[in-house]
Parts: sequence; C-alpha cells; structure tokens
Amino acid sequence: MRHLVLLLVLAAPLAAQQPDTNAPTQHARPLNLQPALKPPVADTGIFSPVPLPPPNAIRSPDGAPGPGYWQQRADYTLKATLDTAAKRLTGTEQIRYTNNSPDTLRFVWMQLDQNLFRPGSVGSLLFPAESRFGGAGFPGGFDIASLTQTAAPARPAARPANRRRPPPTAAAPAPLRFRVDDTMMYVDLATPIPPGGSTTFDLAYAFNIPEHGADRMGRDGSLYEIAQWYPRMAVYDDVRGWNTDPYLGQGEFYLEYGDIDYEVTLPAGYIVAGSGTLQNPEEVLTAAQRSRLAAAVKSDSTMAIVTPEELASGAARPRTDGTLTWRFRAQRVRDVAWAASPEYQWDASGWDGILAQAYYRPSADATWKDAAKMSRYSILEYSTRWYRYAYPQISAVEGPVSGMEYPMVAMEARGDDLPDLYNVVTHEIGHMWYPMMVGSNERRYAWMDEGFNTFINTFSEEDYWKRDDSDVRRHETRFVTSLDQTPTAQPIMTPANRYRNDDNLGSLAYVKPSIVLLALRNKVLGPEVFDTAFREYTRRWVFKHPQPADFFRTMEEVSGRDLSWFWRGFFFTTAALDQSVETVGPGPDGSTLVTLRSLGAAVMPVELALAFADGTHETVKLPVEIWYGGNRYVYRVERGKQVVSARVNPDGRFPDVVPSNDAWTATPRATP
Repeated sequence: MRHLVLLLVLAAPLAAQQPDTNAPTQHARPLNLQPALKPPVADTGIFSPVPLPPPNAIRSPDGAPGPGYWQQRADYTLKATLDTAAKRLTGTEQIRYTNNSPDTLRFVWMQLDQNLFRPGSVGSLLFPAESRFGGAGFPGGFDIASLTQTAAPARPAARPANRRRPPPTAAAPAPLRFRVDDTMMYVDLATPIPPGGSTTFDLAYAFNIPEHGADRMGRDGSLYEIAQWYPRMAVYDDVRGWNTDPYLGQGEFYLEYGDIDYEVTLPAGYIVAGSGTLQNPEEVLTAAQRSRLAAAVKSDSTMAIVTPEELASGAARPRTDGTLTWRFRAQRVRDVAWAASPEYQWDASGWDGILAQAYYRPSADATWKDAAKMSRYSILEYSTRWYRYAYPQISAVEGPVSGMEYPMVAMEARGDDLPDLYNVVTHEIGHMWYPMMVGSNERRYAWMDEGFNTFINTFSEEDYWKRDDSDVRRHETRFVTSLDQTPTAQPIMTPANRYRNDDNLGSLAYVKPSIVLLALRNKVLGPEVFDTAFREYTRRWVFKHPQPADFFRTMEEVSGRDLSWFWRGFFFTTAALDQSVETVGPGPDGSTLVTLRSLGAAVMPVELALAFADGTHETVKLPVEIWYGGNRYVYRVERGKQVVSARVNPDGRFPDVVPSNDAWTATPRATP
C-alpha cells in the first residue's frame, strides 16, 4: 500500500525588507517597508471547481441539452444470408445518413468491427485469441465488395414568376474511394453533405463468422449469435467531431440513432431472435406460435411459444427444407443483433404491453426455464424505478457469449444456477437503459455504461431475491480501495481501451462507479434527492449523446449541491478516503471532545457511532463541509455523557482504505 499523504498549503509569514548592514555605505534613501508579494496560490484543493468544458448553446450549464443541441441520424436497410456450411455471412446495406450538424461533411468514417478478427489486427496484439476479448487467428474481417454514394436530389433554382418548378434532379450512384485503418474506414465523398442535408450509401460485404467473437458474438455448433455484422456509421458530434477510437476488443461502442429494417435468410429449420419487431410472422411462425405470442404479451405468467416436443417432432417450424427469410424492424435504435438456432425453445410473458422473451436450447433448461420471468421482472424493475422501457420487446438468448447487450437482445451463457443466471440477465437487460436508450460513448466513458448499469443492478438483484447484499457491497468496496493504491491504479475517467489490466476494467468500469454512486445516494444526498436527479438525467438524455459534464451538472442542478469534491476525488483521481478517530478526551464544562481526521486526499461526510457508559448509543451524521477548515475536526459531546467508544464509517459503506483506524475504545480502568 502506498503511503497516504494529505497535501496542505501553509502560508509562510512575510518578512519586511531590511537594509544590509554589511554593505558599503550608499547615499541615504528611504527604506521600502512594504512586504514582498507572495506568489499567487491556485485553487486546486479537493473543494475547488472541477475544470469541466464550458457550457454553450448545445450543452447547457444545468446539464440539459441546450436549444442548439444536434446529433446525426443513421437509418439502415440490411439484407443478409447466413451460409451455415461455410460459416459465412454475405450482405448488402443501405445507409440513409442525415447531417444535422452545422458543418459541411466532405468525408465520413465508418466502423468495421469485424476487422478485430482479422489476423494482425491491433486488438489481436493486445488480447490473445483464447482470452475473453480476443478472437483473431483465422481469416476474419469485412470484405467490402462495393461502396457507392447517392446524393440527395439537388434543389431546383428559384422558380420564375408564372413558371412551374422543375422536378428535382436525381443523382446517379457514385463509387467511393475508401481507406481501411484496422477497425475504422475513412470514406471520401463524391458529393459533400451540407448542413441539414442527407445522402445514401450502398455497400456489399461479407465476412467469415468467428467461433469466439471477443465474447460479443460467435457460434456454438449450429447456434449463431450475430452482432457487429454490418459496417456502421461512426458518431460525428459537437465534442470531438468524428469519433474514431478503434475497436480493440475491450472497449464497446458509440453509435448514432435511427430506424433499422433488416432481413436474414438462413436454413428453414432455424428459429431467430432479433432486435425489433418481427415483420413477417405468418411466413416464419406456425399459427399456434402466433396465437401463443398474442396471448403471452397479455400474460403475467410465462407461456411456451416453442416447446421441446415441437422441436423433437419438427412441428416447431412451418417447414424444414430450403431457406426462410426473417424480417425485423427496429425504431430509435443505435444497432441491431440477432441469434439463431434450430434447437431454440421459446418462452414469453408480458408486462404493460411489452413482450419479455427467452430463447434457449434444451441442454440449458435447468436454469433457463425461469429466464422469461427474469426478463419480465427486470423490465418492470427498471421501468418503474428509473424510466419506462422504450421498446416493444426484450429477448434473452442463450449461447456461447457469456454476457453482451444490443438493443432488445441480451446474450447470456447458460449459468451455473438461478442466482448466477439472474445476475447476468438483469445486467444485460439493464444495458437497455445505459447505453441503449441513453447513448453514451462507451469507448471513452465505460463507467457511464457499465458503472450506471452495475449501480441499478444492485436494486434489481436485492428486490428479485428479497435479500440484503450488504456483505457483497463491503467486499466490492475492499476490492476497489485496495486496487486504487497499487502502482497500476487509474481513475474512473480513463478510456476503456487504456485500462492496464482486467482488475482495472472490473473496478473502473463496473464496481467503483457503482459503490461511489451508492455512497452519493445513501450517504450524501439521500435516496429521494439522488433518485430524482438520476431519473432527470435519464429523461433529459434518452436517445441522445450525453457527456460526463452533462451528468455531473444535472446531478448538481437537481440536487442543489456543489459536488466538485465528489467528482474530483472519486472520478478524476485515485484519491484515497481515510477517516479516523484520532483522540477522545475531556473538554470544557465536562464535555467530551472527539477529534476526527481525514488522512487521505478524498473527503466524505462522516458517520460517527458513539457508545456511552450508560449503555446508550448515538450515530452522528456530519456533512462534508466540516473539512472546509482542514483535515481535522473536533466534535463536542454534551456534558454528562461519558464516551466509551467512537467509530467512523460504522456500516463500512464508505470506501475507506484504512479501516483499522476507524475506531477508538476507552482503556478499562485497572482494578485496585
């Protein structure tokens, strides 16, 4: 453990200038009795303002989108064919891209995430193929067969008096030059896109499907989980312009919103689960399955849509020869994904008009029999506590991916037991809120995705199992505080691609944001104030692109509290919190003085548990402002109360790094 040092700025006394008595005699002149000026002291203490980007018309000082807020739009039409023999997907794609920015775009960037799996990719040099985020080592990556641009029709010239306006001029598709840079693609435009303008890109592409797709997609026998399966527009925003952070395996995604129509053609024996709403159920489902789905969406209980008996007899499919095409439509989404297997059982139930579904193979029946119920409960929990789910369905799909989320699709492995499965199901479904509905930049700020989600999972897990997870939270706190004092420690604000090890990923993206937000909720602001502010942040930024400053400002504006000390200590640095009881002794008029110290660079309010000689107890709550005057504070216990023990952080919920100095106990008097 590193030594913890609290840096104090001490003001040295100013000395007046005095004549040098050893210097040669000079002509007499008046003495300058004015003291030397002290160099200015910068306000860099824990309570000083955090240097956030200045607000503007796009992002307001209160944390809300400003009157000038804009973001781009990307709508897709996708057609893909899955060749299960060659384990290859071939597709065509049309992107309708709308430029809502004030800038003229002369080039664009696209994401080619499948290139992670190409031999020699940057990600393959960081993560071995067999590791969680690895996957290269076979001939993967996108093969781009063609890329063209069709500009929007040109606006006709002003109409002369008494003459009809000529029809818009249609542009012919123009082949585009592009440059592939690992998982990103730079595209030179044939026709620039003006502010408020739009254009259409058409692509033809294919790729070999990896068996282990960095634990985000892949295949297992006849089962396929297909994600990152088409070139996607990179985000152009008001903060960085084009966001070109590459996909290296560990960091996730940042994408534009739009509507996506897609179809997948595959062997007729397959059952497909996907983002969005199925558009052709009469072609790919039996009459019995369609009837069961209509009943399930109105049912609180789980209903079987495809049963094991139907799978065994062949009755689960309208036909099993040739191919079938499944068509889906997803609205207000940043991505789509799908899974397919000829062995999928299918369960469903409903909540408030939303379909909660589970797809799993018979071999997973021991745990997955409750998966639809778990999905339904998660949608109910997050909708009623934070913000109503914005989509028509959620599909939990079983397969080789141990846990990954896409709009309306949650991929999970089969799980060791029911609690283990629920933890993963509710975590991936929680991602439908952060970042699927609140579209943060996961590659830059994983904590706005994984951290927020881990935070809301704590309530879902405790409520579902009707249990108290205090011991789990204390274990998580010890994990974070010990890791923060190691040589490889990094602050929460570190981009996901730059984590030094898996422990930092677990702490900075998931656990530390969760435990410090729980402390902010339960110990600083109070549940009612925090929940109101967190809900307002969600409401403001649903289907938009928030930045960290937008979250910080919203929490402060709604709570009415300056939280600079909190963001600085726990998000921008690895500052340690170390509260202690220094001494307990007599004070004036028979009172008792309890001296508290804040020995680390981070601060928090104090919870002080006192025990008295008469057998009574008291817990005193002191605000964080007690540390305005320095790192020592003296609390006065009223006269007549003899303190026999004093302890700070009595429930262990503050992330205190040195619990051994938290308590003081009176020394028993020797017996004569």
